[in-house]
Amino acid sequence: MENRVVKKNQIIDIEIQDLAFGGVGIGKLHTEKGDFTIFVQNAIPGQIVKARIEKSQKKWAEAALLEVVRKSPQEITMDFQPIPGAPYATLPIETQHAYKKKNTLDLFERIGLEKDIESKFDTFIESPDHWHYRNKMEYSFSMIRYDFDLKKDVDDFGLGFKHRGTWWCVENMDHESGLFDAQLENALAEIRQWCIDSGLPAWHPPQRVGFYRFLVVRKSYSTNQLLINLVTNDPEGTDFQPIAFGQLLQRILGDRLAGFIHTINRDIGDRVDPLNGSSHLIFGQDKIVETLLGLQFEISMTSFFQTNPACAEKLYSQAIRYAIENPIGNNKKVMDLFCGTGTIAQLLAQQSTQEVIGVDIVASAIEDARLNAQRNKVTNVAFHAADVGAFLKEFPEYVGQIGTIVLDPPRGGIAPKTLKKVMALGADRIVYISCNPSTQARDLIALREDGYQLIKISIADQFPHTSHVETIALLEKK
Repeated sequence: MENRVVKKNQIIDIEIQDLAFGGVGIGKLHTEKGDFTIFVQNAIPGQIVKARIEKSQKKWAEAALLEVVRKSPQEITMDFQPIPGAPYATLPIETQHAYKKKNTLDLFERIGLEKDIESKFDTFIESPDHWHYRNKMEYSFSMIRYDFDLKKDVDDFGLGFKHRGTWWCVENMDHESGLFDAQLENALAEIRQWCIDSGLPAWHPPQRVGFYRFLVVRKSYSTNQLLINLVTNDPEGTDFQPIAFGQLLQRILGDRLAGFIHTINRDIGDRVDPLNGSSHLIFGQDKIVETLLGLQFEISMTSFFQTNPACAEKLYSQAIRYAIENPIGNNKKVMDLFCGTGTIAQLLAQQSTQEVIGVDIVASAIEDARLNAQRNKVTNVAFHAADVGAFLKEFPEYVGQIGTIVLDPPRGGIAPKTLKKVMALGADRIVYISCNPSTQARDLIALREDGYQLIKISIADQFPHTSHVETIALLEKK
């Protein structure tokens, strides 16, 4: 076996020189055979970082960020507690935007093979709020806490976010992160102490025992209310009192607490879905209401809804503009595939006299979509709970009858077989929204081969202080 420049699990210090798409910092090791590239997730150009090698190849390696040894000259101070989920919070927002635009357009040239992509770039959609923009957070309990003074894991009750690169220990949240609700996050230390005083332990991930698992919180920006779900192991045999915990939340939040849910989750796996299990509404409501572009949406703990609603309004407005500007196929239907809770479909229906058809495989999302359409008195929209590919096969009469298709698939993109069925509809226009530009760039190749030309592309900064962006592509049939 040939010698590698670095070996798996080796820990190195390296200076980050550049930033690639997806928030991957790029460093170089100088060797006799030339530069050896190290990719470090969530590292910032100008930093010197300590990183652990995860994968080593002949000319490059991937490494996990362990510690920032020296800050970048680009970094600024902030007033919030740093968290692993916001690695670029110390970068000026203008610098974040510049990196995101450059790296996203480079991606479409490299993967999507789109020549002269700059001429097709339309606009960069900035989040209206750079801080306190999220409407959902999930905090983890653990009997293993990361101690920043000792720089190691310690046996202690923790409530906060998973420490970077681990699945077993958390960083205590003692102050707000700046991403979510300030009042709630500043009270997490008090909530943690109540749980400690209850005498019941947090979950111990390696041992797979314990009681407290997760605290999941959803927020409505239109009503300023919070819906809170405490996820625990089975309380049988304990003296846990959910009403007392709810009273603690009421004392902290007052009328802002819309409802409190207790979920019992007996799953002992490492990758557990917090909301699986049996849920019990202790008091209040099990849903909150959010307003988006004049429409109201009921949101439960399990509903999919845009995490940054203020920016989502701008993103959806741009998508709708692409769908209806310079009308083509005026007498044809509009189809919203992967429609989720039907937000885009309803917004399109408001501005179209034609029927809008929404399709999604998640039955609960379609149920929410229908209820939301009734609430908003939107009548020219029909929702179907079905696999997109199977739906198109079941209703071949839509072939040639679709003027515009709106696509908003999950992060994995569109399955090749499903994409073929979408293209077989022969729509005049496709508006493709993506939360993962890598898969969108890949899909653009197949769309181009089928005769669809990329007309415009916009970038939306839905998640400031992270590497994530969303893109909206307008394609028209040649």
